[in-house]
Amino acid sequence: MTEWPESMKPAWFEALYASDPDPWRFATSDYEAAKYDDTLVALGERRFASAFEVGCSIGVLTARLALRCDRLLAVDVADAALARARVACADLPWVSFARMQVPQDWPEGAFDLILFSEVLYYLGPADIERTAALSVAALAPGGAVLLVHWTGPTNYPVSGDEAAERFAAACAGRLRSVMQARRAQYRLDRLEPR
Repeated sequence: MTEWPESMKPAWFEALYASDPDPWRFATSDYEAAKYDDTLVALGERRFASAFEVGCSIGVLTARLALRCDRLLAVDVADAALARARVACADLPWVSFARMQVPQDWPEGAFDLILFSEVLYYLGPADIERTAALSVAALAPGGAVLLVHWTGPTNYPVSGDEAAERFAAACAGRLRSVMQARRAQYRLDRLEPR
């Protein structure tokens, strides 16, 4: 029997942000800016009543996404990242932040958008499947789940491709793929109810 890797622990992220307040260069990277543009395009023209962003980090994408949402809950496991995200979105009172470790922590309520941008591959396979089940249960009718993942090599529990494919497989029969786009370094997958 294969022994699957476990999800990465919050302490790993806390240590990362302690050594560098923007470890992935979210605020300055051309890659990140282009990926954020693609992320918003992948959502279409619609506005979202209630969105849930998992792994918001320092809030760069959060601030852009918020302009398409009436309410946005953004979560991360690292307090240092959340502190910066709160500052980045200080003029957006409809955005709220919480420290959560998905899937162990999950908010109540329904969302018409659930976004996982470069976060699912930090989870082990069992936690990806549990996260998919929670997403299906929390998705409002007509809602969308958007997955965005780096497709290069990683030292994380799974690759970006495996994370997206495991999530989609766990939702099979309940959510269907309505959009998949592959760029040189990342992929986007939008899933909606069948």
